Amino acid sequence: MNAEKKKIHSYIVEDKLQIEEIIEEYNNYIYKIIKNMSSKISNEDIEEIILDVFLTLWQNKNKLDINKSMSSYIAGITRNVVKLKFRKIKNQENIDDFENIFSESNDLEFNILEDEKRQIIRMELDKIKSIDREIFVEYYYKENNIKQISNLFQMSETRIKSKLFRVRKKLKKALRERGYDKIE
Repeated sequence: MNAEKKKIHSYIVEDKLQIEEIIEEYNNYIYKIIKNMSSKISNEDIEEIILDVFLTLWQNKNKLDINKSMSSYIAGITRNVVKLKFRKIKNQENIDDFENIFSESNDLEFNILEDEKRQIIRMELDKIKSIDREIFVEYYYKENNIKQISNLFQMSETRIKSKLFRVRKKLKKALRERGYDKIE
């Protein structure tokens, strides 16, 4: 079973949380989350954050909803630990600036799911032809219109629309395969 989809109950044996297995499976996942949040964190701080994530998980093992995915909990704990680290580093200076970096919401699970979707999209974009990826980025991230992109890549507008359609179709398929059935 893919670690991303594993439920918390699959890490419990004889009423004990199998923290060694969790560490082995989620160490790299936590590292990626930290690097996505800030590329300016030192390796020492990253190691400390990773340890704090596993410690927090262990200390709260009795509060876990065993039917939820472990990756959701890991992602949420990681984000909270990174935020705390930033607060310590900056001694509460300009904390509002750091708060704006992180997507705040009353629904932590929603944010976690959105971050996971973005990661899936990034991975899938890395797999497609560079020209298709560039067109997708120009349209969805740089917010250029079809005509601008057509001029930039010296392609017909119809061809640009076709490429965007195919990329969206691949991304929707990848998201559905990973359990995101309702894609907008």
